[in-house]
Amino acid sequence: MTIDEIISLALAEDIGDGDHTTLATIPADAPGKAILLVKEDGILCGAALAELIFNHVDPSLLIDSRLHDGEVIHKGDIVFEVTGRQASILKSERLVLNFMQRLSGIATATGRIVKQLEGLQTRILDTRKTTPLLRELEKYAVRTGGGENHRMGLFDMVMIKDNHVDYAGGIVQAIDSVHRYFSLTGREHKVEIEVRNENELKQVLDHGGVDRIMLDNFSVENLDKAVHLIDGRYETEASGGITLDNIRKYAETGVDFISVGALTHQIRSLDMSLKAEQTAGNRQ
Repeated sequence: MTIDEIISLALAEDIGDGDHTTLATIPADAPGKAILLVKEDGILCGAALAELIFNHVDPSLLIDSRLHDGEVIHKGDIVFEVTGRQASILKSERLVLNFMQRLSGIATATGRIVKQLEGLQTRILDTRKTTPLLRELEKYAVRTGGGENHRMGLFDMVMIKDNHVDYAGGIVQAIDSVHRYFSLTGREHKVEIEVRNENELKQVLDHGGVDRIMLDNFSVENLDKAVHLIDGRYETEASGGITLDNIRKYAETGVDFISVGALTHQIRSLDMSLKAEQTAGNRQ
């Protein structure tokens, strides 16, 4: 789904057969102005999307951008000023805020975690735990906050997880099945496998056939041991039980990546507001 399609569907959901409050109270061509006000410190994300939304609703709206995606923002900052028909501004308001608040919340949370790892080689990844149909936007927010994207979906990487291993009959069987599939289909994808303990890890190390090993729910001590066992032969990724408070200890093991599902599925939106400004035309 394209960004334009997402915007169209979101507006249709909100507006339905008309913004009847605005139609009843605001003259159709009355001019107006509003500012996007930041009410909480964080990292900005969604300003570029807001401009697309305004343009979709009414191409005559003018946006004066003062801050841009990826910039650190503070309470009281003004992100942009929008000028044009009051009715168009009001019609756009909720969708602009919904997206900007959520995406800025994701970028801010990502930036907070990335900052914990300053000076270390470990990189932060998101997961597929995203809002349905909004994955592209939420993964953009992760990048805006300084993180990196894991696979976009089921189609662009082979990731053998615990259920795949159990259904396939074991580690070796699952890996071999993947390579048979590649041979039959002519496909070629990066292969990652999840291991739950040292025994499964040793099976992967003995067998090979993967590019990255995900060490799931390992303690810091066990992760350190596992990273040393792998010894650079494969990329390493840690996941599960990792929080803002302990993430640096996990990263200090030398693991290449840490994936954090909470970046997109346990996020508090950043507080913002779209405020109408009084003009000579709407003062009583």
